[in-house]
Amino acid sequence: MNELDLHYPLQTCPFCNIAAAFPKNEGESLISCVPNDEAADPEKTNPSSFMVLSSKDVMAFLDILPMTGGHLLVATRGHRIRVADMGEGEGREIGFWLPILSRVVAKVTGVSDYNIVQNNGARAAQVVPHVHFHIIPRPETMPKIKNKSWTMFGRGQREELDDEDGVRIAGEMRRALREEISRIHCGPKL
Repeated sequence: MNELDLHYPLQTCPFCNIAAAFPKNEGESLISCVPNDEAADPEKTNPSSFMVLSSKDVMAFLDILPMTGGHLLVATRGHRIRVADMGEGEGREIGFWLPILSRVVAKVTGVSDYNIVQNNGARAAQVVPHVHFHIIPRPETMPKIKNKSWTMFGRGQREELDDEDGVRIAGEMRRALREEISRIHCGPKL
């Protein structure tokens, strides 16, 4: 472990706090991984957490400092610092949920362009040393990037997510996630 990885001690890891506040779902169906409004109460944590998915090994919640509206984080439930630290089951489950959650973000935000970003270690711009992927919608209001194959993902001012917006967006995402799971007719849980 690198000394730069200790900028959040384990006991204060915000994502571990979220995992503890929103217990993993052991249900038999994928739908059971989508918490209802009561189970997704954002005030279970401080600061508030806007939960969209709570499965055995993976959780998804809104970024509280979003780059754009609908910025979603997909994280391991267990404390893993880098992707290389993940177990095979965690990797499989994140790989399963990322495309589904990407469709949900696109549907709820009405934005079909998005970045999926993951950073490993402090020198790679990882702020919270806990494996997580960002799904960041890129609306048309973003600067034009014609003739460019990439843009800097972290540019721009980030403001705190308003609690009312967080409750509304997370609720819409949970509804869309239930619809998406039903649409793909997934059988048993991972």
